[in-house]
Amino acid sequence: MALGVTAAGHPVSVEAGVRAFEAGGNAVDAAIAAVLASFAAEPLLTGLGAGGLMMIAEPDGRATCLDFFVEAPGRGADHSRRAELLPWEVDFGDAVQVFNAGPASAGTYGTAAGLAHASKRFGSLPLCDLTSPAARLAREGVALNAEQAYVVRILEGIVTSTPEVADIFAPGGELLREGGSVCQPELADALDRLGAEGAAPFHTGDIAEMVAAWLAERGGLITAEDLAGYEVVEREPITSSYRGRSILTTPPPSAGGTLVALALGRLGENESDPDPLALVQAMREAQDARTVEFLDGLAEPGFADRFLGARLGSTTHVSTLDANGLACSVTCSNGSSSGVVVPGTGIHLNNMMGEQDLNPHGFHQHPVGRRLPSMMTPTIVLHDGAPVLAVGSAGSNRIRSAILQTIIGVIDHGLTVKEAVEAPRIHFEAGVVYGEPGVDLAGVRELDVAVAEFRAPNLFFGGVQAASRDAAGVLDGAGDSRRGGAAAVAR
Repeated sequence: MALGVTAAGHPVSVEAGVRAFEAGGNAVDAAIAAVLASFAAEPLLTGLGAGGLMMIAEPDGRATCLDFFVEAPGRGADHSRRAELLPWEVDFGDAVQVFNAGPASAGTYGTAAGLAHASKRFGSLPLCDLTSPAARLAREGVALNAEQAYVVRILEGIVTSTPEVADIFAPGGELLREGGSVCQPELADALDRLGAEGAAPFHTGDIAEMVAAWLAERGGLITAEDLAGYEVVEREPITSSYRGRSILTTPPPSAGGTLVALALGRLGENESDPDPLALVQAMREAQDARTVEFLDGLAEPGFADRFLGARLGSTTHVSTLDANGLACSVTCSNGSSSGVVVPGTGIHLNNMMGEQDLNPHGFHQHPVGRRLPSMMTPTIVLHDGAPVLAVGSAGSNRIRSAILQTIIGVIDHGLTVKEAVEAPRIHFEAGVVYGEPGVDLAGVRELDVAVAEFRAPNLFFGGVQAASRDAAGVLDGAGDSRRGGAAAVAR
């Protein structure tokens, strides 16, 4: 009998989820175990210096979104001493994107607090049972697979920007390549402390003090006051409908869930299967809606209902489902990382304050203490009130289009979850339609847009991890090959 299914961005992360199921854990335990393992196996995409969002749906359809995403820092900081952001061009082969790193790019992290909260609130295993295997991985090292080696290579400028980060990713002055082992003994110690003490050391204890002091000397803005004031927030998900299913997505102040709900709502107005032209038109409406007023409105109570009602009438993801019907979808992100590793803490800080996708109207414009408007959108689909699909993706602005197309693939096209995840994708942004091989873009060319065709599938288009349950109760999962993802059913 199947105990549960785990889909994640690395086989090592999947194995951690499987082991949690085998130890008697539920879907939330398995998701936490996989996320913790990803700190060692996907070290530039996530970690203790990151933030995240977790969607949990119980067998009866009751759902909670845990918000532990990054906040704008600066409580009590001397903003006149803020360091300049350090820009780096990241070349995806067929597209180039600029990321900004350095001490001033780091926002107030939340992963330790979020995972500890989820474990206490929804888990069934002691947190230390989940942190111990991840600590062992970090201490012994995880060999870079092809996909993670590619991430290290394209982020070479960032991972060699300080001695502390270079010691991890370019020991001895040589950039790690496929097969090279990433060892993080300080992360291992930090994970052991998380299991034994919870999140307190990272927000009010000695680790928080070390982070704040290190950044203060280098022009960063995270202060001890920021870390002490950070809280995990339980939010009610956005619930929309599509083809008779309920779609649970992330609510404001996250931006992604609202835009996914808008696109699905628009596509659901037409009974025919969405073709590339319809997808691009829905994506364009969602993109155009992301205005100054939209971003400002995300902080207002009831914004999602008003917004949708007026119109409709570097990151990693884990999805899990268990035999009892509990579903968990969690996305964590370190952005492209800041290059700032705080000695003695095991923390490589995020660069969310330097991510243009999260700061489209200028850097350091968010009020201090506000959660950034993430595009991360862990999503759960309900059919007849029960969870049948847990899905989410990495990929910056491409997250919403990746999730949208995966849901459409399963519901409209009748694809298996693996087929839907691997199907070629398109993405619309800033007047350009990006497409992978296999997508018919003939109709799209009639629009007033530029078309950029990739020569092969690429992690630019996201990294979807999905877990599903069919009408007969059979569990299945899929990890996105674009990012080295995997899935496995625990028995």
